[in-house]
Amino acid sequence: MSLQTYIEDNMPRFIEEWSSLIRIPSISCQPEHKADMQACAERWKQLLLEAGADRAEVMSSQGNPMVYAELMRNPDAKTVLVYAHYDVMPAEPLELWLSAPFEPEIRNGRLYARGADDDKGQAMIQVKAFEYLLKQKADSPFAEGKINVKFLFEGEEEIGSPSLEAFCREHKDLLRSDIILVSDTSMIGKHTPSITTGLRGLAYWEIEVTGPNRDLHSGHFGGAVANPINVLCKMLAQVTDDKGRITIPHFYDKVLPIPEAERDMIARIPFELEQYKQAIDVQDVAGEEGYSTLERNSCRPSFDICGIWGGYIGEGSKTVLPSKAYAKVSCRLVANQDHEEVSETFAHYMQQLAPKSVRVKVTPMHGGQGYVCPIDLLAYKAAEAGFTEAFGIRPLAARRGGSIPIISTFEQVLGVKTILMGFGLESNAIHSPNESFDLEVFKKGIVAVVGFYEHYAGIEG
Repeated sequence: MSLQTYIEDNMPRFIEEWSSLIRIPSISCQPEHKADMQACAERWKQLLLEAGADRAEVMSSQGNPMVYAELMRNPDAKTVLVYAHYDVMPAEPLELWLSAPFEPEIRNGRLYARGADDDKGQAMIQVKAFEYLLKQKADSPFAEGKINVKFLFEGEEEIGSPSLEAFCREHKDLLRSDIILVSDTSMIGKHTPSITTGLRGLAYWEIEVTGPNRDLHSGHFGGAVANPINVLCKMLAQVTDDKGRITIPHFYDKVLPIPEAERDMIARIPFELEQYKQAIDVQDVAGEEGYSTLERNSCRPSFDICGIWGGYIGEGSKTVLPSKAYAKVSCRLVANQDHEEVSETFAHYMQQLAPKSVRVKVTPMHGGQGYVCPIDLLAYKAAEAGFTEAFGIRPLAARRGGSIPIISTFEQVLGVKTILMGFGLESNAIHSPNESFDLEVFKKGIVAVVGFYEHYAGIEG
Protein backbone atom coordinates (compact mmCIF):
# COMPACT_ATOMS: atom_id res chain seq x y z
CA MET A 1 0.00 0.00 0.00
CA SER A 2 1.31 3.45 -0.90
CA LEU A 3 2.13 5.88 1.88
CA GLN A 4 -0.52 8.40 0.80
CA THR A 5 -3.21 5.71 0.64
CA TYR A 6 -2.18 4.37 4.04
CA ILE A 7 -2.39 7.82 5.61
CA GLU A 8 -5.81 8.61 4.11
CA ASP A 9 -7.28 5.21 4.96
CA ASN A 10 -6.03 5.35 8.55
CA MET A 11 -6.56 9.03 9.42
CA PRO A 12 -9.73 8.36 11.45
CA ARG A 13 -7.78 5.88 13.58
CA PHE A 14 -4.79 8.21 13.84
CA ILE A 15 -7.05 11.03 15.06
CA GLU A 16 -8.76 8.81 17.63
CA GLU A 17 -5.43 7.55 19.01
CA TRP A 18 -4.11 11.11 19.07
CA SER A 19 -7.30 12.22 20.84
CA SER A 20 -7.01 9.45 23.41
CA LEU A 21 -3.72 11.04 24.53
CA ILE A 22 -5.11 14.57 24.49
CA ARG A 23 -8.04 13.58 26.72
CA ILE A 24 -5.52 12.82 29.47
CA PRO A 25 -4.68 16.23 31.06
CA SER A 26 -0.99 15.52 31.59
CA ILE A 27 -0.11 18.91 33.09
CA SER A 28 3.32 18.46 34.63
CA CYS A 29 3.42 21.71 36.60
CA GLN A 30 0.32 20.88 38.64
CA PRO A 31 0.74 18.15 41.32
CA GLU A 32 -2.94 17.21 41.19
CA HIS A 33 -2.31 15.72 37.73
CA LYS A 34 0.30 13.21 38.85
CA ALA A 35 -2.03 10.28 38.12
CA ASP A 36 -2.64 11.71 34.65
CA MET A 37 1.11 11.69 33.99
CA GLN A 38 1.23 7.98 34.71
CA ALA A 39 -1.89 7.33 32.63
CA CYS A 40 -0.51 9.22 29.64
CA ALA A 41 2.79 7.35 29.83
CA GLU A 42 0.94 4.03 29.92
CA ARG A 43 -1.15 5.05 26.91
CA TRP A 44 1.97 5.93 24.92
CA LYS A 45 3.46 2.56 25.82
CA GLN A 46 0.38 0.83 24.45
CA LEU A 47 0.41 2.87 21.23
CA LEU A 48 4.12 2.23 20.62
CA LEU A 49 3.61 -1.51 20.99
CA GLU A 50 0.64 -1.39 18.63
CA ALA A 51 2.77 0.55 16.12
CA GLY A 52 5.28 -2.31 16.09
CA ALA A 53 7.91 -1.72 18.73
CA ASP A 54 9.55 -4.93 19.94
CA ARG A 55 9.76 -3.50 23.42
CA ALA A 56 8.02 -0.69 25.25
CA GLU A 57 7.92 0.11 28.93
CA VAL A 58 7.18 2.86 31.39
CA MET A 59 10.32 3.54 33.39
CA SER A 60 10.69 5.41 36.66
CA SER A 61 12.74 8.58 37.05
CA GLN A 62 13.32 11.11 39.80
CA GLY A 63 10.08 12.74 38.68
CA ASN A 64 7.40 11.77 36.19
CA PRO A 65 7.75 8.44 34.39
CA MET A 66 9.65 7.98 31.13
CA VAL A 67 8.37 5.97 28.18
CA TYR A 68 11.00 3.91 26.39
CA ALA A 69 10.47 1.75 23.30
CA GLU A 70 12.70 0.22 20.66
CA LEU A 71 12.98 -1.77 17.47
CA MET A 72 16.46 -3.31 17.43
CA ARG A 73 16.87 -5.67 14.47
CA ASN A 74 20.58 -5.20 13.77
CA PRO A 75 23.02 -4.09 16.51
CA ASP A 76 25.51 -2.97 13.84
CA ALA A 77 23.04 -0.71 12.04
CA LYS A 78 22.50 3.01 12.51
CA THR A 79 20.26 3.82 15.44
CA VAL A 80 17.86 6.76 15.62
CA LEU A 81 16.63 7.94 19.03
CA VAL A 82 13.26 9.71 18.75
CA TYR A 83 12.60 12.13 21.61
CA ALA A 84 9.26 13.71 22.48
CA HIS A 85 7.32 14.78 25.57
CA TYR A 86 3.84 13.91 26.73
CA ASP A 87 3.32 16.67 29.30
CA VAL A 88 1.42 19.82 28.41
CA MET A 89 0.94 23.36 29.65
CA PRO A 90 -2.11 24.33 31.75
CA ALA A 91 -5.14 25.29 29.68
CA GLU A 92 -6.04 28.50 31.54
CA PRO A 93 -7.60 30.93 30.84
CA LEU A 94 -10.40 28.47 30.13
CA GLU A 95 -12.93 31.15 29.13
CA LEU A 96 -10.91 31.95 26.00
CA TRP A 97 -11.24 28.45 24.55
CA LEU A 98 -13.88 27.95 21.87
CA SER A 99 -14.08 24.25 22.76
CA ALA A 100 -13.09 22.17 25.78
CA PRO A 101 -9.26 22.09 25.89
CA PHE A 102 -9.02 18.37 26.65
CA GLU A 103 -11.82 17.24 24.34
CA PRO A 104 -10.43 17.47 20.79
CA GLU A 105 -12.57 19.15 18.16
CA ILE A 106 -11.93 19.41 14.43
CA ARG A 107 -12.75 22.76 12.82
CA ASN A 108 -11.56 24.25 9.53
CA GLY A 109 -9.11 21.43 8.84
CA ARG A 110 -7.50 21.67 12.27
CA LEU A 111 -7.65 19.64 15.45
CA TYR A 112 -8.12 21.94 18.45
CA ALA A 113 -7.03 20.93 21.96
CA ARG A 114 -4.27 21.44 24.51
CA GLY A 115 -1.35 19.32 23.31
CA ALA A 116 -2.70 19.07 19.76
CA ASP A 117 0.69 20.33 18.57
CA ASP A 118 2.94 20.54 21.63
CA ASP A 119 3.83 17.75 21.70
CA LYS A 120 1.28 14.97 21.31
CA GLY A 121 0.53 15.77 17.68
CA GLN A 122 4.15 15.99 16.64
CA ALA A 123 5.04 12.82 18.55
CA MET A 124 2.17 11.04 16.80
CA ILE A 125 3.69 11.98 13.43
CA GLN A 126 6.87 10.15 14.42
CA VAL A 127 5.02 7.06 15.61
CA LYS A 128 2.80 6.82 12.53
CA ALA A 129 5.77 7.13 10.15
CA PHE A 130 7.43 4.33 12.09
CA GLU A 131 4.23 2.25 11.93
CA TYR A 132 3.93 2.59 8.15
CA LEU A 133 7.54 1.67 7.44
CA LEU A 134 7.41 -1.34 9.71
CA LYS A 135 4.01 -2.75 8.79
CA GLN A 136 3.37 -1.74 5.19
CA LYS A 137 6.71 -1.53 3.40
CA ALA A 138 8.47 -4.83 2.85
CA ASP A 139 11.73 -3.17 1.79
CA SER A 140 11.73 -0.47 4.48
CA PRO A 141 14.95 0.40 6.34
CA PHE A 142 13.51 -1.32 9.43
CA ALA A 143 12.55 -4.54 7.66
CA GLU A 144 15.97 -4.81 6.09
CA GLY A 145 17.77 -4.09 9.35
CA LYS A 146 19.42 -0.93 8.05
CA ILE A 147 18.14 1.24 10.88
CA ASN A 148 17.22 0.66 14.50
CA VAL A 149 14.82 2.97 16.29
CA LYS A 150 14.48 3.92 19.94
CA PHE A 151 11.83 6.17 21.47
CA LEU A 152 12.16 8.26 24.62
CA PHE A 153 9.08 10.22 25.68
CA GLU A 154 9.32 12.25 28.89
CA GLY A 155 6.76 13.97 31.09
CA GLU A 156 8.61 17.07 32.33
CA GLU A 157 9.65 19.10 29.29
CA GLU A 158 7.26 21.92 30.11
CA ILE A 159 8.90 22.35 33.53
CA GLY A 160 12.48 22.23 32.27
CA SER A 161 13.13 18.44 32.15
CA PRO A 162 14.57 18.30 35.70
CA SER A 163 14.77 14.48 35.76
CA LEU A 164 15.94 13.76 32.23
CA GLU A 165 19.66 14.41 32.58
CA ALA A 166 19.98 11.98 35.48
CA PHE A 167 17.90 9.43 33.56
CA CYS A 168 20.17 9.78 30.52
CA ARG A 169 23.31 9.35 32.63
CA GLU A 170 21.87 6.28 34.32
CA HIS A 171 20.75 4.71 31.04
CA LYS A 172 23.50 5.80 28.62
CA ASP A 173 23.87 2.33 27.14
CA LEU A 174 20.13 1.92 26.68
CA LEU A 175 19.92 5.28 24.88
CA ARG A 176 23.02 4.78 22.73
CA SER A 177 22.33 6.05 19.21
CA ASP A 178 23.84 7.73 16.17
CA ILE A 179 21.41 10.63 15.90
CA ILE A 180 18.49 12.02 17.86
CA LEU A 181 15.32 13.03 16.03
CA VAL A 182 12.98 15.56 17.65
CA SER A 183 9.62 16.88 16.44
CA ASP A 184 8.94 19.66 18.94
CA THR A 185 9.74 22.76 16.90
CA SER A 186 8.02 24.80 14.23
CA MET A 187 8.31 25.67 10.55
CA ILE A 188 8.43 29.14 9.09
CA GLY A 189 5.08 28.54 7.37
CA LYS A 190 2.74 25.93 5.98
CA HIS A 191 4.08 26.55 2.49
CA THR A 192 7.60 27.46 3.64
CA PRO A 193 8.98 24.36 5.37
CA SER A 194 12.10 24.77 7.45
CA ILE A 195 14.39 22.76 9.67
CA THR A 196 15.40 24.32 12.96
CA THR A 197 19.18 24.60 13.13
CA GLY A 198 19.45 26.56 16.35
CA LEU A 199 17.59 27.09 19.62
CA ARG A 200 18.04 29.71 22.28
CA GLY A 201 18.96 28.74 25.79
CA LEU A 202 16.99 29.72 28.87
CA ALA A 203 17.48 31.02 32.39
CA TYR A 204 14.43 31.47 34.65
CA TRP A 205 14.07 32.93 38.14
CA GLU A 206 11.52 33.83 40.77
CA ILE A 207 12.16 37.08 42.65
CA GLU A 208 10.76 37.89 46.07
CA VAL A 209 11.01 41.42 47.45
CA THR A 210 10.16 41.94 51.14
CA GLY A 211 9.57 45.29 52.80
CA PRO A 212 7.78 45.67 56.16
CA ASN A 213 6.97 42.66 58.32
CA ARG A 214 3.26 42.87 57.46
CA ASP A 215 0.87 44.63 55.08
CA LEU A 216 0.46 48.25 56.14
CA HIS A 217 -2.21 50.94 55.82
CA SER A 218 -1.18 52.97 52.75
CA GLY A 219 -2.48 56.17 54.32
CA HIS A 220 -0.53 55.79 57.57
CA PHE A 221 2.66 54.48 55.99
CA GLY A 222 2.58 55.44 52.30
CA GLY A 223 5.47 57.70 51.38
CA ALA A 224 7.41 56.76 54.51
CA VAL A 225 7.97 53.02 53.96
CA ALA A 226 9.18 51.40 50.75
CA ASN A 227 6.48 49.62 48.79
CA PRO A 228 7.94 46.27 47.58
CA ILE A 229 5.86 46.33 44.39
CA ASN A 230 7.11 49.82 43.51
CA VAL A 231 10.68 48.76 44.22
CA LEU A 232 10.41 45.56 42.22
CA CYS A 233 9.02 47.42 39.20
CA LYS A 234 11.86 49.93 39.34
CA MET A 235 14.46 47.16 39.62
CA LEU A 236 13.11 45.20 36.68
CA ALA A 237 12.77 48.32 34.55
CA GLN A 238 16.54 48.76 34.81
CA VAL A 239 17.35 45.32 33.35
CA THR A 240 16.92 46.63 29.79
CA ASP A 241 17.99 50.03 28.49
CA ASP A 242 16.35 52.36 25.99
CA LYS A 243 18.10 50.55 23.12
CA GLY A 244 16.68 47.18 24.10
CA ARG A 245 19.98 45.87 25.44
CA ILE A 246 20.20 43.85 28.64
CA THR A 247 22.16 45.61 31.38
CA ILE A 248 23.26 42.58 33.42
CA PRO A 249 27.05 42.97 33.87
CA HIS A 250 29.12 40.94 31.37
CA PHE A 251 25.92 39.57 29.83
CA TYR A 252 27.18 40.02 26.25
CA ASP A 253 30.74 38.85 26.85
CA LYS A 254 30.12 35.48 25.13
CA VAL A 255 27.45 36.59 22.65
CA LEU A 256 28.88 36.24 19.16
CA PRO A 257 27.82 38.63 16.39
CA ILE A 258 25.51 37.18 13.76
CA PRO A 259 27.66 36.30 10.72
CA GLU A 260 26.81 38.39 7.67
CA ALA A 261 26.12 35.23 5.65
CA GLU A 262 23.53 34.18 8.20
CA ARG A 263 21.98 37.64 8.29
CA ASP A 264 21.63 37.44 4.51
CA MET A 265 19.93 34.03 4.85
CA ILE A 266 17.54 35.36 7.51
CA ALA A 267 16.70 38.29 5.25
CA ARG A 268 15.56 35.82 2.56
CA ILE A 269 13.04 34.17 4.85
CA PRO A 270 9.52 35.18 3.76
CA PHE A 271 8.31 37.61 6.40
CA GLU A 272 5.72 40.38 6.29
CA LEU A 273 6.12 42.70 9.25
CA GLU A 274 2.65 44.20 8.89
CA GLN A 275 1.04 40.75 8.86
CA TYR A 276 3.11 39.78 11.88
CA LYS A 277 1.90 42.82 13.82
CA GLN A 278 -1.69 42.31 12.71
CA ALA A 279 -1.66 38.64 13.74
CA ILE A 280 -0.82 39.52 17.35
CA ASP A 281 -2.69 42.85 17.33
CA VAL A 282 0.17 45.24 18.12
CA GLN A 283 0.87 48.65 16.63
CA ASP A 284 4.62 48.16 16.44
CA VAL A 285 7.39 45.72 17.32
CA ALA A 286 10.12 46.34 19.88
CA GLY A 287 13.52 44.95 20.74
CA GLU A 288 17.25 45.38 20.54
CA GLU A 289 18.30 48.26 18.33
CA GLY A 290 20.09 47.36 15.12
CA TYR A 291 18.45 43.99 14.51
CA SER A 292 15.45 42.82 12.52
CA THR A 293 12.47 41.10 14.13
CA LEU A 294 13.59 37.67 12.89
CA GLU A 295 17.11 38.27 14.20
CA ARG A 296 15.81 39.45 17.56
CA ASN A 297 13.62 36.41 18.16
CA SER A 298 16.11 33.76 17.08
CA CYS A 299 19.74 34.88 17.19
CA ARG A 300 19.80 37.49 19.95
CA PRO A 301 19.18 37.16 23.72
CA SER A 302 16.15 38.67 25.41
CA PHE A 303 14.76 39.44 28.87
CA ASP A 304 11.10 39.15 29.86
CA ILE A 305 8.95 39.52 32.96
CA CYS A 306 6.72 36.45 32.76
CA GLY A 307 4.55 37.30 35.74
CA ILE A 308 4.40 39.85 38.55
CA TRP A 309 2.14 40.01 41.61
CA GLY A 310 1.66 41.23 45.16
CA GLY A 311 -0.71 43.21 47.37
CA TYR A 312 -4.47 43.25 46.92
CA ILE A 313 -5.91 42.19 43.55
CA GLY A 314 -9.43 41.20 44.57
CA GLU A 315 -12.67 42.94 43.69
CA GLY A 316 -13.06 46.51 44.87
CA SER A 317 -10.34 48.51 46.60
CA LYS A 318 -8.11 47.99 49.61
CA THR A 319 -5.67 50.71 50.62
CA VAL A 320 -2.75 48.49 51.47
CA LEU A 321 1.00 48.85 51.31
CA PRO A 322 2.02 45.20 50.74
CA SER A 323 4.71 43.39 52.66
CA LYS A 324 5.90 41.41 49.65
CA ALA A 325 6.09 41.50 45.87
CA TYR A 326 6.98 38.70 43.46
CA ALA A 327 7.97 38.25 39.84
CA LYS A 328 8.92 35.41 37.54
CA VAL A 329 11.44 36.47 34.91
CA SER A 330 13.43 34.79 32.17
CA CYS A 331 16.24 35.31 29.72
CA ARG A 332 16.45 33.63 26.35
CA LEU A 333 20.12 33.00 25.70
CA VAL A 334 22.15 32.28 22.58
CA ALA A 335 24.91 29.85 21.76
CA ASN A 336 28.04 30.15 23.97
CA GLN A 337 26.14 31.76 26.86
CA ASP A 338 26.16 29.51 29.92
CA HIS A 339 22.77 29.54 31.65
CA GLU A 340 24.22 28.79 35.10
CA GLU A 341 26.75 31.61 34.78
CA VAL A 342 24.04 34.04 33.64
CA SER A 343 21.75 32.87 36.44
CA GLU A 344 24.34 33.58 39.12
CA THR A 345 25.24 36.97 37.64
CA PHE A 346 21.59 38.02 37.44
CA ALA A 347 20.94 37.09 41.08
CA HIS A 348 23.90 39.22 42.16
CA TYR A 349 22.74 42.08 39.92
CA MET A 350 19.31 42.12 41.56
CA GLN A 351 20.96 42.49 44.95
CA GLN A 352 22.98 45.42 43.61
CA LEU A 353 19.86 47.15 42.29
CA ALA A 354 17.89 46.69 45.51
CA PRO A 355 17.72 49.65 47.91
CA LYS A 356 18.36 49.09 51.64
CA SER A 357 14.66 49.57 52.33
CA VAL A 358 13.83 46.04 51.09
CA ARG A 359 15.24 42.51 51.13
CA VAL A 360 15.53 40.56 47.88
CA LYS A 361 15.59 36.83 47.31
CA VAL A 362 16.28 35.42 43.82
CA THR A 363 15.53 31.73 43.26
CA PRO A 364 16.77 30.08 40.05
CA MET A 365 14.05 27.80 38.69
CA HIS A 366 15.32 26.10 35.54
CA GLY A 367 17.48 26.70 32.51
CA GLY A 368 19.37 25.20 29.62
CA GLN A 369 22.00 25.84 27.01
CA GLY A 370 21.42 26.99 23.44
CA TYR A 371 22.04 24.64 20.53
CA VAL A 372 23.27 24.89 16.94
CA CYS A 373 23.06 22.00 14.46
CA PRO A 374 25.55 21.78 11.57
CA ILE A 375 23.73 21.55 8.23
CA ASP A 376 26.38 19.25 6.74
CA LEU A 377 25.39 16.30 8.95
CA LEU A 378 24.26 13.22 7.02
CA ALA A 379 21.11 13.04 9.12
CA TYR A 380 20.36 16.69 8.37
CA LYS A 381 20.60 15.97 4.64
CA ALA A 382 18.21 13.05 5.10
CA ALA A 383 15.73 15.29 6.92
CA GLU A 384 16.09 17.90 4.20
CA ALA A 385 15.28 15.26 1.56
CA GLY A 386 12.25 14.09 3.54
CA PHE A 387 10.86 17.62 3.81
CA THR A 388 11.42 18.17 0.08
CA GLU A 389 9.43 15.07 -0.80
CA ALA A 390 6.58 15.98 1.55
CA PHE A 391 6.22 19.68 0.80
CA GLY A 392 7.56 19.87 -2.75
CA ILE A 393 10.15 22.49 -1.83
CA ARG A 394 13.55 22.40 -0.18
CA PRO A 395 13.29 23.47 3.47
CA LEU A 396 15.09 26.52 4.73
CA ALA A 397 17.60 26.21 7.56
CA ALA A 398 16.48 28.56 10.33
CA ARG A 399 17.27 29.27 13.95
CA ARG A 400 14.25 29.53 16.22
CA GLY A 401 13.67 31.56 19.34
CA GLY A 402 12.36 28.87 21.64
CA SER A 403 14.28 26.67 24.05
CA ILE A 404 14.45 22.92 24.51
CA PRO A 405 17.06 22.69 27.29
CA ILE A 406 17.50 18.94 27.01
CA ILE A 407 18.88 19.19 23.46
CA SER A 408 22.23 20.51 24.67
CA THR A 409 22.14 17.97 27.50
CA PHE A 410 21.77 15.15 24.98
CA GLU A 411 24.95 16.30 23.29
CA GLN A 412 26.83 16.66 26.58
CA VAL A 413 25.67 13.38 28.16
CA LEU A 414 25.01 11.07 25.20
CA GLY A 415 27.50 12.64 22.79
CA VAL A 416 24.96 12.76 19.97
CA LYS A 417 23.72 15.55 17.71
CA THR A 418 20.01 16.27 17.30
CA ILE A 419 17.96 16.94 14.18
CA LEU A 420 15.04 19.24 14.97
CA MET A 421 12.45 18.04 12.49
CA GLY A 422 9.40 19.92 13.70
CA PHE A 423 6.09 20.63 11.97
CA GLY A 424 4.46 23.27 14.15
CA LEU A 425 3.13 26.58 12.86
CA GLU A 426 2.89 29.95 14.58
CA SER A 427 -0.86 29.80 14.03
CA ASN A 428 -1.04 26.62 16.14
CA ALA A 429 -0.96 28.83 19.26
CA ILE A 430 0.96 26.43 21.49
CA HIS A 431 0.79 27.30 25.23
CA SER A 432 -2.21 29.53 24.42
CA PRO A 433 -5.97 29.04 24.34
CA ASN A 434 -7.25 27.29 21.21
CA GLU A 435 -4.03 25.43 20.47
CA SER A 436 -4.44 23.46 17.26
CA PHE A 437 -2.68 21.41 14.58
CA ASP A 438 -3.25 21.61 10.83
CA LEU A 439 -4.33 18.15 9.63
CA GLU A 440 -2.77 18.62 6.20
CA VAL A 441 0.58 19.40 7.82
CA PHE A 442 0.12 16.35 10.05
CA LYS A 443 -0.15 14.15 6.94
CA LYS A 444 2.83 15.79 5.25
CA GLY A 445 4.81 15.38 8.45
CA ILE A 446 4.37 11.61 8.26
CA VAL A 447 5.59 11.68 4.66
CA ALA A 448 8.63 13.75 5.65
CA VAL A 449 9.63 11.43 8.51
CA VAL A 450 9.24 8.36 6.28
CA GLY A 451 11.49 10.11 3.77
CA PHE A 452 14.03 10.84 6.49
CA TYR A 453 14.39 7.15 7.37
CA GLU A 454 14.61 6.04 3.76
CA HIS A 455 17.27 8.59 2.88
CA TYR A 456 19.19 8.11 6.12
CA ALA A 457 19.34 4.38 5.43
CA GLY A 458 20.73 5.04 1.96
CA ILE A 459 23.36 7.59 2.96
CA GLU A 460 26.78 6.14 3.56
CA GLY A 461 28.72 7.13 6.65
